[in-house]
Amino acid sequence: MDSSLLPFFQPKGVVIVGASTSPEKLGYGVARNLIQSGYKGAIHLVAQKSGEVFGKHIHTSLQDIPDPVDLAILIVPTQATPQSIEDCAKRGIKAAIIVSAGFREVGEEGAALENHCVEIAQKHGVRLLGPNCIGTIDTHLPLDTTFLQPPMPTQGGIGFISHSGAFAAAIIDWARGQGFGFSRIASLGNQADVNETDMLPMLAEDASTKVIVMYMESISNGKRFTQAAGEITKQKPIIALKVGRFEAGQKAAASHTGALAASDTAFDAAFEKAGVLRAETAEQMFDWARALETCPLPKGNRIGILTNAGGPGVIAADSLEHHGLVLAQLADATLQALSAILPSAANTHNPVDMLASASPQTYAECLKILLNDKNVDAVMIILPPPPMFKAEEVAKAVNEVIEKFEKPVVIALMGSTLVEGAGNEFREMRVPTYPFPERAASALAALVKRAKGAQSSAAASWTHLPTLQHKSSQSKVSRLWTPDELMQAYGIPNAPVKLATNESEAVAVANELGFPVVMKIASPDILHKSDVGGVLLNIKDTAALQSGFAQMMARMERLVPPPRIDGVHLQRQVAGGQEVIVGMARDQQFGPLIMFGSGGVEVEGLKDVAFCLGPLNQAEAGEMMRQTWAGRKLKGFRSIPPVDEEAVKDVLVKLSQLAMEHDEIEEIEINPLRVLAKGAVAVDVRVKFKGE
Repeated sequence: MDSSLLPFFQPKGVVIVGASTSPEKLGYGVARNLIQSGYKGAIHLVAQKSGEVFGKHIHTSLQDIPDPVDLAILIVPTQATPQSIEDCAKRGIKAAIIVSAGFREVGEEGAALENHCVEIAQKHGVRLLGPNCIGTIDTHLPLDTTFLQPPMPTQGGIGFISHSGAFAAAIIDWARGQGFGFSRIASLGNQADVNETDMLPMLAEDASTKVIVMYMESISNGKRFTQAAGEITKQKPIIALKVGRFEAGQKAAASHTGALAASDTAFDAAFEKAGVLRAETAEQMFDWARALETCPLPKGNRIGILTNAGGPGVIAADSLEHHGLVLAQLADATLQALSAILPSAANTHNPVDMLASASPQTYAECLKILLNDKNVDAVMIILPPPPMFKAEEVAKAVNEVIEKFEKPVVIALMGSTLVEGAGNEFREMRVPTYPFPERAASALAALVKRAKGAQSSAAASWTHLPTLQHKSSQSKVSRLWTPDELMQAYGIPNAPVKLATNESEAVAVANELGFPVVMKIASPDILHKSDVGGVLLNIKDTAALQSGFAQMMARMERLVPPPRIDGVHLQRQVAGGQEVIVGMARDQQFGPLIMFGSGGVEVEGLKDVAFCLGPLNQAEAGEMMRQTWAGRKLKGFRSIPPVDEEAVKDVLVKLSQLAMEHDEIEEIEINPLRVLAKGAVAVDVRVKFKGE
């Protein structure tokens, strides 16, 4: 943790520069919140006019305030901000929250002013939060540096980092009605200095923070974030809501790999690499956070459902399957125990439907039976308003059972006023509730995914292989290597490709390689050769080669505009096995994205592909392959014989290393990689360098 950031949450003394006695001013709101929060450190107020507010004297000069003070909250006119930072530095204050807006978010002039503020701060060693932010909150210290309407958020275990102040403000108010609280909150604003990656350790190392949630509009440094988040998720879960998923008019890249590797794909891969759970909606993010804050992690994905109504039980079962969870197969002893206490019309198989007559005691006894079953990893209780009992009595009864087990239990508390009391009981015991089974199932899925991630320590490491040797000291290494040489240098088996500029050379090359051969047009103007008849397969002899060469050249002459033709590429045909695509596209923020999926000409149409952020190890390569039909099919399917999966993993890991060691390479695509019963061969390799 960066000690220079400590004053943002653990200041010895705080000064509000721009305090006000007018209730409609932000300077009044910040003073009110800081004083009423119960903050025990020194509080100082500074404004142009002296006076008093909330029993505190207002000074007219920052230099007049006594020690201790190590955090300044700046609520001054935008143009006055640089001077205020200078004044803070002279006073020895090394941390400042810039509440004021009107900087980078308003245009070039504002951006220039923001940069000027950063230059001054860096010159004097002052850390800046903002500008255009609402500040920080620590409910446990306590500390509230914001101007939001009171009361301060409820104490809880959720740490919240937000790029948007307005979003944070709305969520804080919404959370009160939902019955959950926060530990620390940081609004980052424009992130002129302190960004999301800087702030992460401040929440991760806070004992009161059990789970971290992040609202993200961008990323400051993708590689640094991935590394930092990856370390934190070994200890605490992180959930991210990254907005801006879709980009209109996105520029298509020159390869299948590049075209499919959109920027949002890179975020998905980076979050997966770092163990960050990516939420689709704000509601989902906090649904997951509440479960992760309060529930033990399950040992598997087998879920028991306990309900007093059949319909919601079916909804729950569908939702569990949708999220990749399974209905637990209840043990015989469990079925017998349930049958002994339930009416004969009840359903003792999962979902367990106790019928509408179920009493609080019945709920409790059945829950205990389910939690004692070794085949059950977690339980969802569905509680609509019981027709014969009060819902809060059911809540009290099941709470007594839940606290005795180290298995997660979530509640689908369906209804409104009739279940309000039950909601209060569950909140009191920190048992997460959701208004519908679908949201409860989603929360259980997050618990299972977190448990799986915590159990697997797939460290990003790989066997080191020799790096390429320079062919010339005058330029970048890899530009001078052919794709074949690149593959050979990293131990990726390939079918060498040779260029022939005319028919007689083609015959000589084919005889050297050995028939049968494949012939492809060699032209810098033709990207997808098969689309224009530029590929001939299974050429078995010289006569077929000569005939094919003449026909291919005739087809090229008819193209409009006529392409530049360098000749033809010849390659010994590799027969049998299965075809897949592997590739790499370099993301500006996160680095190399490694791709695997269904190969051939239909790769973009099928989109049966998966991406993983490099570097890869064998475990990550295997997991990426399992995400696709192409990868699962390698084991064999019906009449398709199994092929060498380990050879594909080996290629992916080596391709990953190549990409990590040569950042001048922008894209690599092997399409197809032919996977055989033993081994795999790169048949068609395309390499793109930066600047091409």
